[in-house]
Amino acid sequence: MNIDQIIQENKGTIVDVRTPEEYRGRHVAGSINIPLQEIVQRMDEVKNLKMPLILCCASGNRSGQAHHYLSQKGIECYNGGSWLDVNYYKSQAIA
Repeated sequence: MNIDQIIQENKGTIVDVRTPEEYRGRHVAGSINIPLQEIVQRMDEVKNLKMPLILCCASGNRSGQAHHYLSQKGIECYNGGSWLDVNYYKSQAIA
């Protein structure tokens, strides 16, 4: 299953790993904000989310770091890249 299919079929959770300030500016509807620097401290919360996780940020760099860390911990997740790309996939599901 690919990322756009997961998003379009609403099979997981979209996690935006940008800062709260960036997230407040604009974000994917229905996503949650867990900043990259808080993932380690919020692992209990992460483990309770609907899997798989689609991780996004501004460019794909921070979500890539989050993906590397979380997959090492056995969390089913994907690097969705830019939140704008994830937002596009989400908009296609609604259309």
